[in-house]
This record gives sequence, C-alpha cells and structure tokens, in this order.
Amino acid sequence: MARGLGVGKPTRSSELARAVDRITFIYLEHCTIGRDDGALTATTQEGTLHIPSSALGVLMLGPGTRVTHQAMLVAADSGTSIVWCGENGVRYYAHGRPLGRSTRLLERQAALVSNTRSRLHVARKMYEMRFHGESTRGLTMQQLRGREGARVRDVYRRCSENTGVAWSKRQYNPDDFLSGDDINQALSAAHASLYGVVHSVIVALGCSAGLGFVHKGHDRSFVYDIADLYKAEVTIPVAFEAVSQLNKEEITADILTSEIRRKCRDLFKEKKILTRIVHDINNLLAPEDDEGNDGPDHPAVVELWDDKLKSVEAGTNYGEEP
Repeated sequence: MARGLGVGKPTRSSELARAVDRITFIYLEHCTIGRDDGALTATTQEGTLHIPSSALGVLMLGPGTRVTHQAMLVAADSGTSIVWCGENGVRYYAHGRPLGRSTRLLERQAALVSNTRSRLHVARKMYEMRFHGESTRGLTMQQLRGREGARVRDVYRRCSENTGVAWSKRQYNPDDFLSGDDINQALSAAHASLYGVVHSVIVALGCSAGLGFVHKGHDRSFVYDIADLYKAEVTIPVAFEAVSQLNKEEITADILTSEIRRKCRDLFKEKKILTRIVHDINNLLAPEDDEGNDGPDHPAVVELWDDKLKSVEAGTNYGEEP
C-alpha cells in the first residue's frame, strides 16, 4: 500500500522543499492525474508521465483533465497547489490549497494594505515597476494616477502609430462585449487572459485576490493591481498587433478573441510572465530579508494572537493552574 496522507503521517512543513527551489508551474490538459506512491502521474493514450510532487509549486489543470482522490492527497501532503484553469492557463476558474502552509505572506499583505503610509509605499513601488527609471518618491495617489494616465495614453498612441490601427479611447461595456469596436474587444480579451494568469498565481501563493493597494472594493482588486504591471508590455501591444493582422472583412468576435488568446499564451511563455508574477508579488509584499521560504524558517504552526506578545502557543489550556 502506498505511503502518504491518510495512510502514514502527513509530511511536516520543515520537510517540504522551499518555494524558491521548486518548479514554479506545470500545465497539463486532456489527461488523467493520478498517483504512484509519492509522485503525481499524468496519463494519456500515449503513456504516463511521472511528476515529482515534492518539487512542484503549482499544478495548473486545463481542459480535459480528471483528477483522482489519491492525486489530491499527495498534492496536499507535498504542498503543491492545484489551480483549475482554461486552455494554457488563460482563464482562472478555481483553486485548491496554496503552497504556503503559513499565512505570513497573506498577513503581510493585510498589514501593508491596512496602513495608509505602507499602502502608499507599495503603490509607489508598483508604479515604478510599470514605468522604469522614474522616481515616485513623495508623490500622492492623485499625482501617481495623473502620471499613469499620461503614460498609458502614450502607450496606446505609440501602438496605434506602429500598427496603423485607429485609436480613439478605451471604451467598453462589461455586460456587452460586442458593443466595443475591434480594438476595444481585443483589449478586453487580452486583459481577461492576463487576469486569469495573475489570479492563479495570487491564490497559489496564498495571498488575497481582494486586498488591493491601488484598486479596492472588488474581490479581484489585487489581481487588477498586479495585472497592470504587465499591460503596457504585453496585452496592449498584443491587442493592436492582432487587429492589424486580421482581415477586417472576415473578422468576427470569435476569430478575434481566439487569435488574442493564442498570442497572449505565446508572449506569456516568451516573457516568463508566470515566474515574474511570483517574483514581483514577493518583492512587493515580503520584507527585504525574506526569500519566500516555506520551509523550516517559516514553520506551519497554529498560534493564538495576543495583543501584547503578538502570539502565544496554541494547544494549551490557559485556564489550568501552572
């Protein structure tokens, strides 16, 4: 009988590979995910692929995948996060347990967003990451938004000039995709693809998709924050390029969105977007001396909050006499 969760003792957090030492993501589709002892397996008509779950950060399950109960057990035991997504990770649907067994990154996110000064500091870092070489020191959110608006308009203008695609302004109706012109439909499709990829990474790291620094009030606010880091580099140029290359007489919404998603997938791979998202989130949220370690330096322990001591040991009856 295979050893593992439900049979033997669950693996301790200190025995797990660190996040920085793992394969970040593996994407699978049209196969059955099973288990062979301590490894995950992906089986198709062509054969079976063995995947070392202990070295895997996130398993992304695309269309046509089936998962056995035993596969989920070994994934949970090894700290592998499961994300259900669309073709090649373009659409995020749902997720399983994240890799991190402690809530330190989530707590760090909550602490930073709950303090005006630290929230503004993170927002400034985000704008600096988007517009390299520019200092945001001392700028208010109003000033940051003004600079962002000017630079984004410049990105649209340059893409329009380079591709010959006419551009007026960003205009779309979330409830009526077809109401926009070709370029606005293309931008919406490209951004949706990016949102799906970003969302899958956020939940894989154990962060909150709803605790944004620039955006707020929506359950995907942090998704929009992080996605904005890559739009000028990835999705905006892709949208203009796709519209410029398609035959306007034959273009339909289905053809346009299909082309957009293919181009986005290729560019996500080329520019290593998944890996960059992981690095950028850690850079924004983790303290400078933190390496994103989920191993013995950050054990998965349950503690009790204390207003003076910060935390005390759980599993103790504090009502008993010493």
